[in-house]
Amino acid sequence: MANQARQLARLLEQGGASVEVVETNAPYWPRWVGSIQGVRALFRFVPFLFRLWRAAGRAQLFHVMANSGWAWHLYAAPAVWVAKLRRIPVTVNYRGGVADEFFARSLRWVRPTMRMTDARIVPSGYLEQVFERFGLSARIVPNIIDLTRFTPRPARAVAADGGHLVVARNLEPLYDIATALRAFAIVKKKRPAARMTIAGGGPEREMLGDLARELGVAPDVRFPGRLDNSLIAKVLLEADVFVNSSLYDNMPISILEALASGVPIASTNVGGIPFLVEHGKTALLVPPRDPAALAQAVLDVLDNPALAQAMARTGLDTVQQYSWSHVGPRLFEVYAMLLDSSDSSAVRAR
Repeated sequence: MANQARQLARLLEQGGASVEVVETNAPYWPRWVGSIQGVRALFRFVPFLFRLWRAAGRAQLFHVMANSGWAWHLYAAPAVWVAKLRRIPVTVNYRGGVADEFFARSLRWVRPTMRMTDARIVPSGYLEQVFERFGLSARIVPNIIDLTRFTPRPARAVAADGGHLVVARNLEPLYDIATALRAFAIVKKKRPAARMTIAGGGPEREMLGDLARELGVAPDVRFPGRLDNSLIAKVLLEADVFVNSSLYDNMPISILEALASGVPIASTNVGGIPFLVEHGKTALLVPPRDPAALAQAVLDVLDNPALAQAMARTGLDTVQQYSWSHVGPRLFEVYAMLLDSSDSSAVRAR
């Protein structure tokens, strides 16, 4: 979400808009407060509200990037309240694969704030359906990918006993990287020279390293840590299959990046993923928590060059719809509606 916010701000500025970003994770001041649990949340929340209030005095419109859980209660909801108190139109851009569970648990707190907004936008048909189930309307404005950052992977043969698998997600329980590792161990039995790169950081790094050693695949698994955008593009150029094993998901940018790089995808069939890719055409989709099924999908790609190349070509065509030239006009329609103006080029977004 942070990457999408930064990218959106940059693209709006390039189009002539005046953009002010109010961060939810600005550095602590004084710095030593960051080491004190409990207290540090207050020292971040109060300055955040102050910056919001000041920004509202300069803004024509609030664009609130929102997620589930405490992030909604502590940051998104207060931003909506500030906008309404300052009589500024506000749109909530909601994202997150666990929205269904969050709404079921917290709807009595979430619904009143949602209904205060002037527009609600979501990046996928999956979240649009979730909103509808809970009596809330939303427009689809997809995530954006900068296609200039990615070079399509050249078609090449995969060595008979090799193959490079790439995972690029945070190392958190939600993304179930352990299942991807177990799938890789199965692939290794048929392709001994196969290797895997797991790009990302998070609390499960140590556990995943231990699991790789337990499975006997540690020498062929690389953990480069969290990579910036240019390095992710380089890793994808060297990939034969992009592997995604998430348990919940909405519209993962990592899958868009794989499509833009011409890399075939083997993924779990959860949340918004089947709205993003089509089984057999742009990805091979399998049930979650099923290493054997995920391994078979990977092997189907590695063993069938014609299938891999067809998926790559279709993926490159599909990802075009997520470029700024396609997404920007849909977003400006929302902005123009909120400002009751047809001249969306004059929008100054906050």
